[in-house]
Amino acid sequence: MRKILTGCFMLLFLLSCGNRKLKMDPFDAITSMVDTAAWNAQEHVASRDTVAVEDNSPRWVEADELFDDFIFNYATDTLFQRQRTVFPLPYYKGDTPLKIEREQWRHDSLFAGQTCYTLLFDREEDMDLVGDTSLSSVQVEWIFLRPHKVKRYYFQRMQNGVWMLEAMNLRDMEESEEDDNFVTFYERFAKDSVYEGEHIHEPLQFITIDPDDEFSILETTLDRARWFAFRPTLPVDKLSNINYGQRNDDLSTTKILKVNGVSNGYSNILYFRKRKGQWELYKYEDSSM
Repeated sequence: MRKILTGCFMLLFLLSCGNRKLKMDPFDAITSMVDTAAWNAQEHVASRDTVAVEDNSPRWVEADELFDDFIFNYATDTLFQRQRTVFPLPYYKGDTPLKIEREQWRHDSLFAGQTCYTLLFDREEDMDLVGDTSLSSVQVEWIFLRPHKVKRYYFQRMQNGVWMLEAMNLRDMEESEEDDNFVTFYERFAKDSVYEGEHIHEPLQFITIDPDDEFSILETTLDRARWFAFRPTLPVDKLSNINYGQRNDDLSTTKILKVNGVSNGYSNILYFRKRKGQWELYKYEDSSM
């Protein structure tokens, strides 16, 4: 089963490095199949796996080539997660240093328990970092919109080639002198339909799969009224992000929000830019299956 899952993910990332015109995410097309196989396998794996959590020999080392393979297993497999976490785990709550002991750890499903997860980029070319096998450090983030806090998980590829969670922190977002930073803008954009409509560029570029030919793409435009007919469901309380090393500058005047579904074939990309001091959505891609 582990070889089957790894094969699926290798095929996925080979495909994702191809033609990115639409940035169609093949992950969503096979997520349901992979998730079902993984969850069905977990009880079997847990029952037959005799490797103690304290054992230093890493489990599922084939999952370490691509970070996305690793984080899937980390989020869904309790034994794997415990072995790939450094204990006692440094945990910084604001400026207060704490430690989490092994016996205090509770399984963290990250965004695997959500209906979708998001990724943030400043530039389109940075989206290719997702399949980079040379990465040595990656941060997974939760951006809590209302309390304005950020929780970060720091993952490091160790000398033996395996990924480990080596630290966590929970901090307040850095306050900006301006109230139009992207996170502040997005919080209102996702909740206030009137405000949202005022920040849609017209006409809005729209790219999607041709309903008459699933192997072709359709490029057209939407006016504001039609946007609300095609509008995807957006997270309203928190955003997730995997920082592969891409730029994510608070002062950037462009932001790309990628929304991937979990087990539902959902995949959307929203392109924002700041013009004349105001954020606007100017392009939308829907490659949902």
